[in-house]
Amino acid sequence: MAVSQRNDAAPPTTFAPLPQKAASTVTTAPSNTFDPLTPPAAASQPEPTGPTTSIGFATSSHDFGKIMQDSDNHYAFKFTNTGKEPLVITNAVGSCGCTVPDYPKHPIAPGESGELKIEYKPGKQEGKQNKTVTVTANTEPSQTVLRISADVQKGI
Repeated sequence: MAVSQRNDAAPPTTFAPLPQKAASTVTTAPSNTFDPLTPPAAASQPEPTGPTTSIGFATSSHDFGKIMQDSDNHYAFKFTNTGKEPLVITNAVGSCGCTVPDYPKHPIAPGESGELKIEYKPGKQEGKQNKTVTVTANTEPSQTVLRISADVQKGI
Protein backbone atom coordinates (compact mmCIF):
# COMPACT_ATOMS: atom_id res chain seq x y z
CA MET A 1 0.00 0.00 0.00
CA ALA A 2 1.50 3.27 -1.13
CA VAL A 3 1.20 6.32 1.09
CA SER A 4 1.14 9.68 -0.54
CA GLN A 5 1.90 12.91 1.23
CA ARG A 6 0.15 16.09 0.29
CA ASN A 7 1.41 19.48 1.37
CA ASP A 8 -1.07 22.31 0.86
CA ALA A 9 0.90 24.66 3.12
CA ALA A 10 2.27 27.89 1.74
CA PRO A 11 5.98 27.96 1.01
CA PRO A 12 8.12 29.02 3.98
CA THR A 13 8.47 32.73 4.57
CA THR A 14 11.97 34.14 4.71
CA PHE A 15 12.86 36.90 7.12
CA ALA A 16 15.50 39.56 6.86
CA PRO A 17 18.29 39.20 9.41
CA LEU A 18 17.96 41.33 12.53
CA PRO A 19 20.29 44.31 12.78
CA GLN A 20 23.31 43.80 15.00
CA LYS A 21 23.17 45.72 18.29
CA ALA A 22 26.12 47.49 19.76
CA ALA A 23 27.90 45.64 22.54
CA SER A 24 26.08 46.03 25.83
CA THR A 25 27.50 46.43 29.29
CA VAL A 26 26.83 43.79 31.91
CA THR A 27 26.74 44.88 35.53
CA THR A 28 27.25 42.29 38.23
CA ALA A 29 25.54 42.42 41.58
CA PRO A 30 27.58 43.08 44.71
CA SER A 31 28.68 40.13 46.80
CA ASN A 32 25.91 38.13 48.43
CA THR A 33 24.59 39.99 51.47
CA PHE A 34 21.41 37.92 51.74
CA ASP A 35 19.94 37.75 55.22
CA PRO A 36 17.99 34.46 55.35
CA LEU A 37 15.52 35.87 57.89
CA THR A 38 14.55 38.90 55.86
CA PRO A 39 13.29 38.46 52.28
CA PRO A 40 15.06 40.54 49.63
CA ALA A 41 13.40 43.83 48.73
CA ALA A 42 11.23 42.97 45.78
CA ALA A 43 8.13 44.16 44.01
CA SER A 44 6.20 41.33 45.66
CA GLN A 45 6.88 42.70 49.14
CA PRO A 46 4.03 45.00 50.18
CA GLU A 47 4.86 48.51 51.32
CA PRO A 48 3.50 49.61 54.71
CA THR A 49 0.67 52.13 54.28
CA GLY A 50 1.00 53.94 57.61
CA PRO A 51 3.54 54.49 60.37
CA THR A 52 6.02 51.66 60.78
CA THR A 53 7.37 50.04 63.90
CA SER A 54 9.70 47.13 64.58
CA ILE A 55 9.21 43.58 65.79
CA GLY A 56 11.62 41.41 67.73
CA PHE A 57 11.17 37.65 67.87
CA ALA A 58 12.72 35.72 70.77
CA THR A 59 13.80 33.19 68.13
CA SER A 60 13.19 33.02 64.40
CA SER A 61 13.42 29.24 64.05
CA HIS A 62 12.24 26.10 65.81
CA ASP A 63 13.22 22.45 65.34
CA PHE A 64 10.54 19.96 66.39
CA GLY A 65 13.14 17.17 66.33
CA LYS A 66 11.88 13.67 65.54
CA ILE A 67 8.11 13.54 65.06
CA MET A 68 5.74 10.99 63.55
CA GLN A 69 3.79 11.28 60.32
CA ASP A 70 0.17 12.36 60.84
CA SER A 71 1.09 14.03 64.16
CA ASP A 72 -0.13 17.44 65.35
CA ASN A 73 2.73 19.74 66.35
CA HIS A 74 2.47 23.21 67.87
CA TYR A 75 4.92 26.00 68.62
CA ALA A 76 4.47 29.63 69.65
CA PHE A 77 6.95 32.20 68.35
CA LYS A 78 7.10 34.93 71.02
CA PHE A 79 7.59 38.51 69.84
CA THR A 80 7.72 42.05 71.20
CA ASN A 81 6.81 45.34 69.56
CA THR A 82 10.21 47.03 69.87
CA GLY A 83 9.13 50.20 68.05
CA LYS A 84 7.21 53.34 68.94
CA GLU A 85 3.99 52.69 66.99
CA PRO A 86 1.31 50.01 67.45
CA LEU A 87 2.29 46.78 65.68
CA VAL A 88 -0.32 45.44 63.25
CA ILE A 89 0.29 41.99 61.75
CA THR A 90 -1.72 41.91 58.54
CA ASN A 91 -0.89 38.40 57.37
CA ALA A 92 1.06 35.24 58.14
CA VAL A 93 1.37 32.52 55.50
CA GLY A 94 2.91 29.05 55.71
CA SER A 95 5.03 27.72 52.86
CA CYS A 96 2.61 24.82 52.43
CA GLY A 97 -0.79 23.70 53.67
CA CYS A 98 0.85 21.59 56.38
CA THR A 99 2.03 24.72 58.21
CA VAL A 100 -0.79 26.88 59.57
CA PRO A 101 -0.03 30.12 61.45
CA ASP A 102 -2.37 31.93 63.86
CA TYR A 103 -1.49 35.52 64.71
CA PRO A 104 -3.02 38.31 66.84
CA LYS A 105 -5.56 40.32 64.85
CA HIS A 106 -5.45 43.32 67.19
CA PRO A 107 -2.70 46.00 67.40
CA ILE A 108 0.15 45.27 69.82
CA ALA A 109 1.17 48.41 71.74
CA PRO A 110 4.83 49.49 71.86
CA GLY A 111 6.70 47.41 74.44
CA GLU A 112 3.94 44.78 74.57
CA SER A 113 4.43 41.14 73.58
CA GLY A 114 2.44 38.50 71.76
CA GLU A 115 2.63 35.05 70.22
CA LEU A 116 2.41 33.80 66.67
CA LYS A 117 1.27 30.19 66.94
CA ILE A 118 2.22 27.56 64.37
CA GLU A 119 0.51 24.24 63.79
CA TYR A 120 2.53 21.76 61.73
CA LYS A 121 0.90 18.54 60.46
CA PRO A 122 3.40 16.61 58.30
CA GLY A 123 0.81 14.16 56.96
CA LYS A 124 2.67 11.65 54.77
CA GLN A 125 5.87 13.72 54.53
CA GLU A 126 8.98 11.81 55.53
CA GLY A 127 12.54 12.70 56.46
CA LYS A 128 14.03 16.12 57.14
CA GLN A 129 11.47 18.89 56.52
CA ASN A 130 12.05 22.65 56.43
CA LYS A 131 9.08 25.03 56.30
CA THR A 132 8.67 28.78 56.54
CA VAL A 133 6.06 31.24 57.75
CA THR A 134 6.14 34.70 56.18
CA VAL A 135 4.81 37.39 58.54
CA THR A 136 3.62 40.69 57.04
CA ALA A 137 3.26 43.69 59.35
CA ASN A 138 3.68 47.46 59.50
CA THR A 139 7.43 47.00 59.96
CA GLU A 140 10.46 47.91 57.87
CA PRO A 141 11.03 45.58 56.06
CA SER A 142 7.38 44.61 55.92
CA GLN A 143 8.01 40.85 55.90
CA THR A 144 9.82 38.60 58.36
CA VAL A 145 10.42 34.90 57.69
CA LEU A 146 10.19 32.37 60.51
CA ARG A 147 11.45 28.82 60.02
CA ILE A 148 10.46 25.43 61.39
CA SER A 149 12.08 22.07 60.80
CA ALA A 150 11.44 18.46 61.78
CA ASP A 151 12.71 14.96 61.15
CA VAL A 152 9.48 13.18 60.21
CA GLN A 153 9.50 9.46 61.00
CA LYS A 154 7.37 7.04 59.03
CA GLY A 155 4.40 5.69 60.98
CA ILE A 156 3.94 1.98 61.52
